[in-house]
Amino acid sequence: MENSTTVREFILLGLTNNQQIAVGLFLILLGIYLLTLIGNMLIIIVTLVNAQLCSPMYFFLRHVAWIEIGYISSIIPKTLANIATGNKSISLAGCFVQMFLHFVLGTTEFLLLATMSVDRYIAICKPLHYTTILNEQICSLLVLCCWIGGLSLILVPSIFFFQMPFCGPNNIINHFFCDNGALIKLSCVDTSLLELINFVIATFSLLGTLSVNIVSYVKIISTILRIPSTTGRKKTFSTCASHMTVVSITYSSCVFIYIRPKGSSKLDYNKMIALLNTVLAPLLIPFIYCLRNRQVQDALRIELRQWIEFCKKLK
Repeated sequence: MENSTTVREFILLGLTNNQQIAVGLFLILLGIYLLTLIGNMLIIIVTLVNAQLCSPMYFFLRHVAWIEIGYISSIIPKTLANIATGNKSISLAGCFVQMFLHFVLGTTEFLLLATMSVDRYIAICKPLHYTTILNEQICSLLVLCCWIGGLSLILVPSIFFFQMPFCGPNNIINHFFCDNGALIKLSCVDTSLLELINFVIATFSLLGTLSVNIVSYVKIISTILRIPSTTGRKKTFSTCASHMTVVSITYSSCVFIYIRPKGSSKLDYNKMIALLNTVLAPLLIPFIYCLRNRQVQDALRIELRQWIEFCKKLK
């Protein structure tokens, strides 16, 4: 226990030790990070200023975009700094904060995606009651509940985690950020209880919200199949296609990492999957909604046209 007080920082091994590969990774990650910020900020701005995108679906989407910005920003800037400077260390407090933000934002996103699937279910299966059920007050309350739920689910295991001793010189984390799976292996004490708590919470937050998505879309698809017109079926299904794509991408990687028996996968594989989930998913979300959603495309064109006209007037 005396050695546990000596650990004041951890060493993140990162993605590679090859300097040439590291330079390429830095440029790729920096480009992806900037595109992610721009893409999600565009979604936030266009859903705020465009009157056509004032429905509950885009209200929830705007909050997902905020989460994606925070989610990627909790990890990538530190990763870029470590690659650029060659200093792979992170303080104990910084490591805990990074891990806490990563899981709170990720869990909140799962809850929001489940809420969005319920929104699509009400819009398609109960269209006459849609505006009554999901009014402005209810939507705000649902978003608030998602944030409180995400914070509550992660707070308890985080308190346990923050109180655990870490014994030097065992301070090397085989990851590019402070993931709990890699960090928990460095503790001096028995972590079986914490691992069980993490597994239960991961199962509830992942599989629980995924089941809500599945049930909602089973009912949505059954309703769509009863629409007599082929054009009507395609039009109705297109309103859900973007959300279904995002759900598939987000959940597949997280289930692979966190819903597994102990010791069934290696950290090196986890790093690659975590890279896809942490970096690519936040980037793909604005592109998916922009490429597959006609309303968002039209709104972006209108705002871009107005911006160009405004710039011309300034000249």
